[in-house]
Amino acid sequence: MTNKNQALIFEMSKEGRIGHSLPVLDVEEIPLEEMLSGEFVREEPAELPQVSELQLVRHYTALSRRNHGVDTGFYPLGSCTMKYNPKINEDVARYPGFAHLHPYQPEAQIQGALEMMYELQYSLEAITGMDQVTLQPAAGAHGEWTGLMLIRAYHEANGDTQRTKVIVPDSAHGTNPSSAVVAGFEAVTVRSNEEGLVDLDHLRELAGDDTAALMLTNPNTLGLFERQIVEMASIIHEAGGKLYYDGANSNAILGITRPGDMGFDVVHLNLHKTFTTPHGGGGPGSGPVGVKQDLVPYLPAPIVMKEGDSYRFSYDFPDTIGRVKPYYGNFGINVRAYTYIRTMGPEGLRQVSRQAVLNANYMLRKLQPHFDTPYEQHCKHEFVLSGKRQKKLGVRTLDMAKRLLDFGYHPPTIYFPLNVEECLMIEPTETESKETLDEFCDAMIQIAKEAEENPEIVQEAPHTTVVGRMDETTAARKPVLRYTPEEYASVK
Repeated sequence: MTNKNQALIFEMSKEGRIGHSLPVLDVEEIPLEEMLSGEFVREEPAELPQVSELQLVRHYTALSRRNHGVDTGFYPLGSCTMKYNPKINEDVARYPGFAHLHPYQPEAQIQGALEMMYELQYSLEAITGMDQVTLQPAAGAHGEWTGLMLIRAYHEANGDTQRTKVIVPDSAHGTNPSSAVVAGFEAVTVRSNEEGLVDLDHLRELAGDDTAALMLTNPNTLGLFERQIVEMASIIHEAGGKLYYDGANSNAILGITRPGDMGFDVVHLNLHKTFTTPHGGGGPGSGPVGVKQDLVPYLPAPIVMKEGDSYRFSYDFPDTIGRVKPYYGNFGINVRAYTYIRTMGPEGLRQVSRQAVLNANYMLRKLQPHFDTPYEQHCKHEFVLSGKRQKKLGVRTLDMAKRLLDFGYHPPTIYFPLNVEECLMIEPTETESKETLDEFCDAMIQIAKEAEENPEIVQEAPHTTVVGRMDETTAARKPVLRYTPEEYASVK
């Protein structure tokens, strides 16, 4: 049974205990003060916990059991879900020829790694319908910023410095307007119509000489496919702007349609969302960016090129925006994505999207009688529900999300997108079995019944987790980020 009051590692400390052993020093010891300037040297040793190796192993193993991850349970976090990470990806990423490379090794010694990068670039170009891909960006939002900087460089090179606005739908990922602002643009919101799709009349009003780009996810964050995408592309291109594709929802379109075929000029991909690489906790991640030909000159350098039977880094991008990440991207993550693509093949990737869409629609129809559904049409890889009817009973979407923890599930995304009241956004992916989907739906249906018959159970959830109902406002505004006995005692 899990101990809810597990001691901190500092509380377990006993002077003299050692949890490691190092080889005997066989070189002259140099005082720390001779290697670092005085301002970087502590006057007193750091008060690190002193524990045995066994205590250390048991402590962190126990903590790991408290974490929820895709290997331990269903993770239906809409818009930023976790797919299962196949273990073959991990095996290949650990091959010595990949794992033991140094970024400064001569190109002649790393031809296999360069070939992998080249083949991944080529695969992502084929999947997205783009002309060139950079693997440098370290995450999805980093890819967004990179793509917008490419658009900015393009407009500046053409003397269109008046193009300062990026149009973003009201259902967009929150990173879209943020990335636009960080890239030096003004974010302008285009509203959705009653079907949850971009309002074309409003888009026409917004598009003009000051439009730099439209940032769009298709299918959108509501899980709905923008059927009028060709007309939207025409509106933006006729205004002189570029079309940017947020590739976070690519899991719905693999092998079925491509951003390049829809009229997009730039795309970023979230390798953790679509190509089964790990993510979370601030990293690792990877957000490759693909572009059409007129944006290629501005790409970050270097990019791997093939010459005859060998591969090399090419810096021949005269108008490059510059390197956006040290070395060559998150190499190990890219190895995992490459392995997945080669394992699945074209038909396998196509089946991924078919199954993801089937799973999402199956769950949507099963839950529809018990929750409000703001949009009646078929969804793609994810869908949204509304907890409006439960709210009238005094049960909020937040309460239902916390109640799901008692059933062993990570909650779905809640209160997003913002244009759906009491929103729950659910994405099952293709990797979950029908049994898992049914069990999750059963839990959701039970919670909906509890909201009607015994709302206190839901309002006071969770009941079975290590940590109970938290004061989220205090946790967000007054976090305790380091341990001192005095500070810990004041909040314990």
